[in-house]
Amino acid sequence: MVIVSRNNALVKELASLKEKKFRKERGAFLVEGGKMVRECAASGLEIMRLIVREDYGGETFSLPAVRLGADAFRAVCDEKTPQGIVAEVALPRYPLRPPEGSCLFLDGVSDPANVGAIVRSAVAAGYREIYCADCADPFSPKSVRASMSGVFFARIMEGTREEIFDALKGVSMIAADMSGENVFSFEPPERFALCVGNEGGGLSAQTRDRARYTVRIPMNERTESLNAAVSASILMYELKRKNFMNG
Repeated sequence: MVIVSRNNALVKELASLKEKKFRKERGAFLVEGGKMVRECAASGLEIMRLIVREDYGGETFSLPAVRLGADAFRAVCDEKTPQGIVAEVALPRYPLRPPEGSCLFLDGVSDPANVGAIVRSAVAAGYREIYCADCADPFSPKSVRASMSGVFFARIMEGTREEIFDALKGVSMIAADMSGENVFSFEPPERFALCVGNEGGGLSAQTRDRARYTVRIPMNERTESLNAAVSASILMYELKRKNFMNG
């Protein structure tokens, strides 16, 4: 059976997952494209169902699939040129807890593409525990896409700043800010939480007050700032440079 109408109840339900409110209500998010769905399946996250376009002939990972006509499929997808397969995936729910190693705290990062790109770099650099306060939803379509599968492999915990501070008690917090010391000469502690702030406003006052250290990326005088995701990536790798020197 092929569902052709975008007004079909199931199509509307799936399309609603592009909005945070409905992702939270249903406890699910969407993953688009063959490569992303394959990596999601490999991560162990629960795939609730697959949705495929009627002409899709690729892999379905031994999972049952709902077939949609082209118009109905476009209604479900966020991408402008859908690849023909989408997975509805159960939202991973991670309660706040102290980190096992060095971690990342995103404090008000508001651009979903930046959140996703930061998650991607964090997983690559070995920061598997990520705390988010007042951020764009890491499971929005743009964030998931920008993370290039990173959201499948990170433990992403959301809470208020005070809740996150409690979880990070005893962990040295390192604030990313242009007033700090040069990160390339900074010696980080054994375990730390790198704190990255909002694209325009930087870190909140609460986080600045809690941070034990502040670091910056030195820049040419003609450059005012770097993109949040670029800055976070440089800092994450530099702070763990010793871990990679013999890798």
